Amino acid sequence: LHLSIRRQRQMCIRDSFVTLAEADAFDDKNFHRVVADFVIQDGCPRGDGWGGPGYSIVDELSWLPYDEGTLGMALSGPDTGGSQWFITLAPQPHLNAGYTVFGQLVAGPSHAVHQGTIIRDVVIERI
Repeated sequence: LHLSIRRQRQMCIRDSFVTLAEADAFDDKNFHRVVADFVIQDGCPRGDGWGGPGYSIVDELSWLPYDEGTLGMALSGPDTGGSQWFITLAPQPHLNAGYTVFGQLVAGPSHAVHQGTIIRDVVIERI
């Protein structure tokens, strides 16, 4: 999967994702949540959807729409972002303004991902 990270006001969430990726926190982890026509989700260090990085991030909600391929920060309530992120598999307007949009899928078969698919390596390319 090739993701483009947005350069916008959501600095903490974006910076946390990049820092974790550069520290190999997502490498060799599995997509623990896959819901057809909704999302694929990863970023759990335990691999079961209940783990996090040991800190939480204050919500940085955006008004950008959740179209197909949108990268967002998963939450379990207000101000609970951390390491778990998701990519939408179809437009999800009910997520708009409720979760932080911080990137977009630009290449890769997100619909081919199934629960348990392993991410071998997340590479951040700075341009």
